[in-house]
Amino acid sequence: MDTSKYIGMDVHMATTVIAVADKVGKIVAEAVIETKPPAILDFLKSQRGAVHVTFEEGTQAAWLHDLIRPHVAEVVVCNPREISVQDNKADKSDAKRLAELLRTHGLKAVYHGEHGTQALKELTRSYGAILSDSIRVKNRLKGIFRGRGISCTGTTVYSKKGRDQWLQKIDNNAVGSRISKQFKELDCLTELRNEAEKELLAEARKHPATKILRSIPGIGPLRAAVILGFTSTPHRFRTKNQFWKYCGLAVTSEVTGEYTFIDGRVCRSRKKPLVRGLNINYNHALKDAFKGAATTAAMGVWRSDFNAMVANGTRSSLVLLTLARKIASIALAVWKKGELYDSKKLKFKHAV
Repeated sequence: MDTSKYIGMDVHMATTVIAVADKVGKIVAEAVIETKPPAILDFLKSQRGAVHVTFEEGTQAAWLHDLIRPHVAEVVVCNPREISVQDNKADKSDAKRLAELLRTHGLKAVYHGEHGTQALKELTRSYGAILSDSIRVKNRLKGIFRGRGISCTGTTVYSKKGRDQWLQKIDNNAVGSRISKQFKELDCLTELRNEAEKELLAEARKHPATKILRSIPGIGPLRAAVILGFTSTPHRFRTKNQFWKYCGLAVTSEVTGEYTFIDGRVCRSRKKPLVRGLNINYNHALKDAFKGAATTAAMGVWRSDFNAMVANGTRSSLVLLTLARKIASIALAVWKKGELYDSKKLKFKHAV
Protein backbone atom coordinates (compact mmCIF):
# COMPACT_ATOMS: atom_id res chain seq x y z
CA MET A 1 0.00 0.00 0.00
CA ASP A 2 1.36 3.38 -1.03
CA THR A 3 1.47 5.65 2.01
CA SER A 4 3.40 8.49 0.40
CA LYS A 5 2.74 11.98 1.70
CA TYR A 6 3.11 15.18 -0.30
CA ILE A 7 3.72 18.22 1.86
CA GLY A 8 3.40 21.83 0.74
CA MET A 9 5.02 24.40 3.03
CA ASP A 10 4.30 28.14 2.91
CA VAL A 11 7.32 29.44 4.82
CA HIS A 12 7.46 32.78 6.64
CA MET A 13 9.93 34.25 9.10
CA ALA A 14 7.93 33.34 12.23
CA THR A 15 5.51 30.63 11.11
CA THR A 16 5.18 27.94 8.46
CA VAL A 17 1.81 26.81 7.11
CA ILE A 18 1.73 23.14 6.11
CA ALA A 19 -0.68 21.06 4.03
CA VAL A 20 -0.28 17.28 3.68
CA ALA A 21 -1.85 15.40 0.74
CA ASP A 22 -2.01 11.64 0.23
CA LYS A 23 -1.41 9.77 -3.04
CA VAL A 24 -4.89 10.61 -4.39
CA GLY A 25 -4.70 14.31 -3.51
CA LYS A 26 -6.82 14.29 -0.36
CA ILE A 27 -5.65 16.75 2.30
CA VAL A 28 -5.05 14.55 5.33
CA ALA A 29 -3.40 17.09 7.63
CA GLU A 30 -2.89 20.82 8.07
CA ALA A 31 -0.77 22.69 10.57
CA VAL A 32 0.74 26.04 11.45
CA ILE A 33 4.07 25.66 13.22
CA GLU A 34 7.02 27.84 14.20
CA THR A 35 9.74 28.24 11.60
CA LYS A 36 12.26 26.60 13.90
CA PRO A 37 14.22 23.35 13.40
CA PRO A 38 12.67 21.33 16.28
CA ALA A 39 9.09 22.16 15.26
CA ILE A 40 9.70 21.44 11.58
CA LEU A 41 11.54 18.17 12.13
CA ASP A 42 9.03 16.93 14.72
CA PHE A 43 6.19 17.43 12.26
CA LEU A 44 7.99 15.68 9.41
CA LYS A 45 8.97 12.73 11.59
CA SER A 46 5.32 12.30 12.62
CA GLN A 47 4.34 11.50 9.03
CA ARG A 48 4.33 7.85 7.96
CA GLY A 49 5.44 6.58 4.57
CA ALA A 50 7.68 8.26 2.01
CA VAL A 51 7.55 12.00 2.63
CA HIS A 52 7.90 14.46 -0.26
CA VAL A 53 8.24 18.17 0.60
CA THR A 54 8.12 21.36 -1.41
CA PHE A 55 8.38 25.07 -0.67
CA GLU A 56 9.15 28.20 -2.63
CA GLU A 57 12.59 29.69 -3.21
CA GLY A 58 13.28 32.50 -0.76
CA THR A 59 15.57 33.81 1.94
CA GLN A 60 15.33 30.67 4.07
CA ALA A 61 15.20 28.14 1.23
CA ALA A 62 18.83 26.95 1.36
CA TRP A 63 18.80 26.62 5.15
CA LEU A 64 15.46 24.79 5.16
CA HIS A 65 16.51 22.44 2.37
CA ASP A 66 19.68 21.40 4.16
CA LEU A 67 17.75 20.99 7.42
CA ILE A 68 15.06 18.61 6.21
CA ARG A 69 16.77 16.77 3.32
CA PRO A 70 18.22 13.96 5.49
CA HIS A 71 14.77 13.22 6.97
CA VAL A 72 12.55 12.94 3.89
CA ALA A 73 12.44 11.12 0.53
CA GLU A 74 12.41 14.24 -1.63
CA VAL A 75 12.72 18.01 -1.33
CA VAL A 76 11.71 20.32 -4.17
CA VAL A 77 12.53 24.03 -3.92
CA CYS A 78 10.39 25.69 -6.59
CA ASN A 79 10.32 29.06 -8.30
CA PRO A 80 7.25 31.06 -7.12
CA ARG A 81 7.19 32.99 -10.42
CA GLU A 82 6.46 29.76 -12.32
CA ILE A 83 3.35 29.06 -10.26
CA SER A 84 0.18 30.68 -11.55
CA VAL A 85 -1.42 33.13 -9.10
CA GLN A 86 -4.80 32.13 -7.71
CA ASP A 87 -7.67 34.56 -7.13
CA ASN A 88 -7.88 33.73 -3.44
CA LYS A 89 -4.29 33.87 -2.30
CA ALA A 90 -3.78 32.83 1.32
CA ASP A 91 -1.22 30.86 3.26
CA LYS A 92 -3.34 27.72 3.63
CA SER A 93 -4.45 27.69 0.00
CA ASP A 94 -0.86 28.27 -1.10
CA ALA A 95 0.34 25.29 0.94
CA LYS A 96 -2.43 23.06 -0.47
CA ARG A 97 -1.63 24.12 -4.02
CA LEU A 98 2.06 23.39 -3.54
CA ALA A 99 1.23 19.94 -2.17
CA GLU A 100 -1.01 19.19 -5.18
CA LEU A 101 1.56 20.40 -7.69
CA LEU A 102 4.21 18.26 -6.00
CA ARG A 103 1.94 15.20 -6.14
CA THR A 104 1.20 15.69 -9.85
CA HIS A 105 4.83 16.48 -10.75
CA GLY A 106 3.91 20.01 -11.69
CA LEU A 107 6.94 21.67 -10.11
CA LYS A 108 10.44 22.26 -11.41
CA ALA A 109 13.21 22.27 -8.83
CA VAL A 110 15.46 25.34 -8.86
CA TYR A 111 17.76 24.29 -6.03
CA HIS A 112 18.93 20.75 -5.48
CA GLY A 113 21.28 21.29 -2.57
CA GLU A 114 24.04 18.94 -3.65
CA HIS A 115 26.38 21.39 -1.95
CA GLY A 116 24.52 23.35 0.69
CA THR A 117 25.48 26.99 0.87
CA GLN A 118 24.47 27.74 4.45
CA ALA A 119 28.03 27.55 5.80
CA LEU A 120 29.30 29.68 2.93
CA LYS A 121 26.58 32.28 3.50
CA GLU A 122 27.50 32.58 7.17
CA LEU A 123 31.21 32.92 6.41
CA THR A 124 30.46 35.49 3.69
CA ARG A 125 28.38 37.56 6.10
CA SER A 126 31.13 37.33 8.69
CA TYR A 127 33.74 38.52 6.20
CA GLY A 128 31.44 41.29 4.95
CA ALA A 129 30.72 42.55 8.47
CA ILE A 130 34.40 42.69 9.40
CA LEU A 131 35.22 44.43 6.13
CA SER A 132 32.51 47.03 6.78
CA ASP A 133 33.85 47.66 10.29
CA SER A 134 37.35 48.13 8.88
CA ILE A 135 36.09 50.71 6.40
CA ARG A 136 34.33 52.60 9.18
CA VAL A 137 37.51 52.75 11.27
CA LYS A 138 39.52 53.95 8.26
CA ASN A 139 36.95 56.67 7.59
CA ARG A 140 37.13 57.77 11.23
CA LEU A 141 40.92 58.00 11.06
CA LYS A 142 40.88 60.15 7.96
CA GLY A 143 38.07 62.23 9.43
CA ILE A 144 40.18 63.08 12.48
CA PHE A 145 43.12 64.24 10.37
CA ARG A 146 41.02 66.12 7.83
CA GLY A 147 39.13 67.82 10.64
CA ARG A 148 42.39 69.39 11.67
CA GLY A 149 43.45 70.45 8.19
CA ILE A 150 45.91 67.59 7.70
CA SER A 151 45.89 66.06 4.20
CA CYS A 152 45.75 62.24 4.23
CA THR A 153 44.93 61.07 0.73
CA GLY A 154 45.71 57.52 -0.31
CA THR A 155 46.21 54.57 2.03
CA THR A 156 49.56 55.37 3.68
CA VAL A 157 47.81 56.60 6.81
CA TYR A 158 46.59 53.03 7.46
CA SER A 159 50.03 51.44 7.27
CA LYS A 160 51.86 50.42 10.42
CA LYS A 161 54.97 52.12 9.07
CA GLY A 162 55.15 55.82 9.71
CA ARG A 163 52.42 55.99 12.34
CA ASP A 164 54.71 57.93 14.66
CA GLN A 165 55.08 60.60 11.98
CA TRP A 166 51.32 60.83 11.62
CA LEU A 167 50.87 61.14 15.38
CA GLN A 168 53.49 63.89 15.54
CA LYS A 169 51.25 66.01 13.34
CA ILE A 170 48.71 66.11 16.19
CA ASP A 171 49.47 68.61 18.96
CA ASN A 172 46.65 67.50 21.26
CA ASN A 173 47.35 64.54 23.57
CA ALA A 174 43.68 63.55 23.82
CA VAL A 175 43.31 63.48 20.04
CA GLY A 176 46.58 61.53 19.76
CA SER A 177 45.26 58.95 22.22
CA ARG A 178 42.07 58.68 20.22
CA ILE A 179 44.04 58.08 17.00
CA SER A 180 46.22 55.44 18.70
CA LYS A 181 43.14 53.49 19.74
CA GLN A 182 41.78 53.71 16.20
CA PHE A 183 45.06 52.27 14.91
CA LYS A 184 44.83 49.39 17.40
CA GLU A 185 41.22 48.71 16.41
CA LEU A 186 42.22 48.68 12.74
CA ASP A 187 45.02 46.20 13.44
CA CYS A 188 42.62 43.85 15.25
CA LEU A 189 40.09 44.07 12.43
CA THR A 190 42.79 43.45 9.82
CA GLU A 191 43.81 40.27 11.61
CA LEU A 192 40.19 39.14 11.88
CA ARG A 193 39.58 39.96 8.22
CA ASN A 194 42.53 37.81 7.16
CA GLU A 195 41.18 34.91 9.22
CA ALA A 196 37.68 35.34 7.83
CA GLU A 197 39.02 35.51 4.28
CA LYS A 198 40.94 32.23 4.68
CA GLU A 199 37.85 30.46 6.05
CA LEU A 200 35.67 31.88 3.29
CA LEU A 201 38.04 30.81 0.51
CA ALA A 202 38.42 27.32 1.97
CA GLU A 203 34.64 26.84 2.09
CA ALA A 204 34.11 28.31 -1.40
CA ARG A 205 36.49 25.75 -2.92
CA LYS A 206 33.99 23.01 -1.99
CA HIS A 207 31.40 24.41 -4.42
CA PRO A 208 31.55 23.68 -8.17
CA ALA A 209 30.05 27.10 -8.94
CA THR A 210 33.25 28.74 -7.68
CA LYS A 211 35.18 27.36 -10.65
CA ILE A 212 32.53 28.68 -13.03
CA LEU A 213 32.57 32.17 -11.55
CA ARG A 214 36.39 32.30 -11.48
CA SER A 215 36.49 31.64 -15.23
CA ILE A 216 34.92 35.08 -15.82
CA PRO A 217 37.30 38.03 -16.41
CA GLY A 218 37.90 40.09 -13.29
CA ILE A 219 36.49 37.54 -10.85
CA GLY A 220 39.10 35.97 -8.61
CA PRO A 221 38.75 33.52 -5.70
CA LEU A 222 37.53 36.08 -3.15
CA ARG A 223 35.02 37.79 -5.45
CA ALA A 224 33.72 34.40 -6.55
CA ALA A 225 33.22 33.39 -2.92
CA VAL A 226 31.37 36.63 -2.11
CA ILE A 227 29.11 36.32 -5.17
CA LEU A 228 28.32 32.68 -4.40
CA GLY A 229 27.80 33.35 -0.71
CA PHE A 230 25.34 36.21 -1.13
CA THR A 231 23.52 34.87 -4.20
CA SER A 232 23.35 31.16 -3.19
CA THR A 233 21.60 30.14 -6.41
CA PRO A 234 21.21 31.96 -9.75
CA HIS A 235 17.72 30.56 -10.18
CA ARG A 236 16.38 33.19 -7.79
CA PHE A 237 16.61 35.62 -10.71
CA ARG A 238 14.61 35.05 -13.88
CA THR A 239 16.26 37.86 -15.83
CA LYS A 240 19.52 39.80 -15.75
CA ASN A 241 17.59 42.99 -14.89
CA GLN A 242 16.40 41.41 -11.66
CA PHE A 243 19.96 40.41 -10.83
CA TRP A 244 21.23 43.92 -11.67
CA LYS A 245 18.69 45.39 -9.28
CA TYR A 246 19.77 43.06 -6.48
CA CYS A 247 23.41 44.00 -7.11
CA GLY A 248 22.76 47.76 -7.26
CA LEU A 249 23.54 47.97 -10.96
CA ALA A 250 20.03 48.74 -12.23
CA VAL A 251 19.04 52.23 -13.37
CA THR A 252 15.82 53.55 -11.87
CA SER A 253 13.52 55.98 -13.64
CA GLU A 254 10.20 57.66 -13.01
CA VAL A 255 7.44 59.08 -15.17
CA THR A 256 5.83 62.43 -14.36
CA GLY A 257 2.52 63.29 -15.96
CA GLU A 258 1.80 59.84 -17.37
CA TYR A 259 -1.48 61.07 -18.94
CA THR A 260 -2.48 64.27 -20.73
CA PHE A 261 -5.48 65.74 -22.54
CA ILE A 262 -5.35 65.96 -26.35
CA ASP A 263 -8.43 67.36 -28.15
CA GLY A 264 -10.50 66.73 -25.04
CA ARG A 265 -9.45 63.10 -24.74
CA VAL A 266 -7.23 61.45 -22.14
CA CYS A 267 -4.09 60.14 -23.82
CA ARG A 268 -0.85 58.66 -22.56
CA SER A 269 1.90 61.26 -22.40
CA ARG A 270 4.91 60.89 -24.67
CA LYS A 271 7.31 62.29 -22.09
CA LYS A 272 10.40 60.16 -21.66
CA PRO A 273 11.01 58.63 -18.22
CA LEU A 274 13.39 60.63 -16.05
CA VAL A 275 16.51 58.71 -15.07
CA ARG A 276 17.08 58.83 -11.31
CA GLY A 277 20.38 56.97 -11.08
CA LEU A 278 21.05 53.50 -9.72
CA ASN A 279 18.65 51.78 -7.36
CA ILE A 280 19.34 52.45 -3.68
CA ASN A 281 18.20 49.13 -2.21
CA TYR A 282 20.83 46.54 -3.06
CA ASN A 283 23.47 44.16 -1.75
CA HIS A 284 26.55 46.32 -1.19
CA ALA A 285 29.01 43.41 -1.18
CA LEU A 286 27.82 42.19 -4.59
CA LYS A 287 28.02 45.67 -6.06
CA ASP A 288 31.59 46.05 -4.81
CA ALA A 289 32.49 42.62 -6.20
CA PHE A 290 31.19 43.31 -9.70
CA LYS A 291 32.53 46.87 -9.85
CA GLY A 292 35.91 45.60 -8.69
CA ALA A 293 35.79 42.87 -11.32
CA ALA A 294 34.97 45.49 -13.97
CA THR A 295 37.96 47.61 -12.95
CA THR A 296 40.27 44.57 -13.10
CA ALA A 297 38.93 43.46 -16.49
CA ALA A 298 39.12 47.01 -17.88
CA MET A 299 42.83 47.13 -17.09
CA GLY A 300 43.36 43.57 -18.34
CA VAL A 301 41.66 41.38 -20.93
CA TRP A 302 39.01 43.98 -21.81
CA ARG A 303 41.36 46.94 -21.95
CA SER A 304 40.87 47.49 -25.69
CA ASP A 305 37.08 47.46 -25.30
CA PHE A 306 37.30 49.86 -22.37
CA ASN A 307 39.51 52.26 -24.36
CA ALA A 308 37.23 52.02 -27.39
CA MET A 309 34.15 53.01 -25.38
CA VAL A 310 36.00 55.88 -23.71
CA ALA A 311 37.28 57.05 -27.11
CA ASN A 312 33.68 56.95 -28.32
CA GLY A 313 32.88 59.72 -25.84
CA THR A 314 31.55 57.72 -22.87
CA ARG A 315 32.70 58.66 -19.38
CA SER A 316 35.05 56.11 -17.86
CA SER A 317 32.78 55.71 -14.80
CA LEU A 318 29.85 54.84 -17.05
CA VAL A 319 31.99 52.41 -19.03
CA LEU A 320 32.95 50.64 -15.80
CA LEU A 321 29.26 50.41 -14.88
CA THR A 322 28.57 48.89 -18.30
CA LEU A 323 31.34 46.35 -17.79
CA ALA A 324 30.07 45.52 -14.30
CA ARG A 325 26.62 44.81 -15.74
CA LYS A 326 28.19 42.70 -18.46
CA ILE A 327 30.11 40.64 -15.90
CA ALA A 328 26.99 40.22 -13.73
CA SER A 329 24.99 39.09 -16.78
CA ILE A 330 27.69 36.61 -17.78
CA ALA A 331 27.91 35.28 -14.21
CA LEU A 332 24.16 34.70 -14.06
CA ALA A 333 24.05 33.00 -17.47
CA VAL A 334 26.99 30.62 -17.13
CA TRP A 335 26.08 29.78 -13.54
CA LYS A 336 22.57 28.75 -14.58
CA LYS A 337 23.95 26.63 -17.43
CA GLY A 338 26.75 25.17 -15.35
CA GLU A 339 29.28 26.11 -18.04
CA LEU A 340 32.64 27.85 -17.91
CA TYR A 341 32.97 31.31 -19.45
CA ASP A 342 33.79 31.24 -23.17
CA SER A 343 35.22 34.48 -24.57
CA LYS A 344 34.25 33.43 -28.11
CA LYS A 345 30.58 33.83 -27.23
CA LEU A 346 31.02 37.36 -25.92
CA LYS A 347 29.88 40.29 -28.03
CA PHE A 348 30.74 43.82 -26.97
CA LYS A 349 28.71 46.86 -27.90
CA HIS A 350 30.75 50.05 -27.72
CA ALA A 351 27.62 52.14 -27.33
CA VAL A 352 26.24 52.41 -23.80
